[in-house]
Amino acid sequence: MRKRMEGFPTLVSFKESRLKLAEVIKYRILETIDVALEDALNMVCAEDVLAPIDLPEFDRSAVDGYAVVAEDTFGSSPNNPVELKLIGRAHAGMNPSDIPRVNRGEAVEIYTGAYLPEGANAVVMVEHVNKSDGSIEVLYPVSPYQNVSKKGEDYKKGDLVIKKGTRIRPWHIGALAALNIPKVKVLRKPRLAILSTGSELVEVGSELKLGNVVNSSKPMLKSLLKEIGCEVLDLGTVPDDLEIIKESIKKGLSMADGVIITGGTSVGELDLVPEAINSLGKPGLVVHGIMMRPAKPTGFGIIDNKPVFILSGLPVAALVGFHNFIKPAVYMMLGLPEEPKITIRGRLTRRVANPHGVRSFVRVRVIRNGDSYYVEPFMLTGSGLISTLTKANGMLVIPEELEGYDEGEEVEVELFQPIDAASG
Repeated sequence: MRKRMEGFPTLVSFKESRLKLAEVIKYRILETIDVALEDALNMVCAEDVLAPIDLPEFDRSAVDGYAVVAEDTFGSSPNNPVELKLIGRAHAGMNPSDIPRVNRGEAVEIYTGAYLPEGANAVVMVEHVNKSDGSIEVLYPVSPYQNVSKKGEDYKKGDLVIKKGTRIRPWHIGALAALNIPKVKVLRKPRLAILSTGSELVEVGSELKLGNVVNSSKPMLKSLLKEIGCEVLDLGTVPDDLEIIKESIKKGLSMADGVIITGGTSVGELDLVPEAINSLGKPGLVVHGIMMRPAKPTGFGIIDNKPVFILSGLPVAALVGFHNFIKPAVYMMLGLPEEPKITIRGRLTRRVANPHGVRSFVRVRVIRNGDSYYVEPFMLTGSGLISTLTKANGMLVIPEELEGYDEGEEVEVELFQPIDAASG
């Protein structure tokens, strides 16, 4: 018989659990695929991308103005303008052979992006010229190649454009497009299956009966996974039945790179998920029970060489478990460093305590009053109170070596929503 309601046999420290997570994930390798440029956003570049051409491919004007020989303009001023003969025009996209050569004493009217005429080595901005029939007066001098985008100024052929292991952002898309690169080699998106357990749970939109609980954690976690670039497979919500849970986990492992299970992760009579995982293969759970608050029942392990994660079914605890273990695991699978956090410092409006040896994640609301910031911890802290997430705008992390923070003490908060301004 299973022994239940006796507490976790062993709790692992937060720091040790993160080290064990790296050991579980380090050998995961995702395949490389070719994708069209417009589909590459937020995917991870699988090879160094080098510029196939110079950019620009030719010397071109960076402004609207007049292509000239720079030396002709030396010494010019509003009181002593230099007169040049106007011999033609150059538009962007115009064939260079149709653009007249510029000799000393001559100028060509030119527009941004147009090919710099042969013989010219600078462009005078239109604002610095007086134009008359057949000639211009240059009011200010230009130096050689002033207002000119030179060939290869942006990228030279063979320059590194995107380094292997970089997450492709919109500006990378722009660079690849400018270099006429229509496809890019990337790591495919991690594919994670998510399963919820609990006989009391029903899906969103169901007709509710007394005792039912709408499953809010799964939709939230699916959104969080999609937000970091994962493909998500929904394994549904199953009752507290050991065999059904085992079959659902096996199905997820056959379809995905890893499985996330919510609910049934603690030490109650119907918390069957740890037993299901350990019965499906070695080593099974590597960590189960972490010295953190909330989300102590969080755990992870390996089945069939694939990672399996277990999270509390309570939404706040599930969110904390996701951010501290699943999100870092996905980044490890992609070979990415963790993203920098947006933080701000402010003064606590009341004391917050912390149990010895536990890392606590406290939901707070940061308020700005003039040039000062204040951090207001929530009085209600239950892991099932999802309103504390929608009303909070930050998370205060209390390290395990601290017993808490005193009222008025300055603390650092990780922001996830905009800061409120004090009213009144």
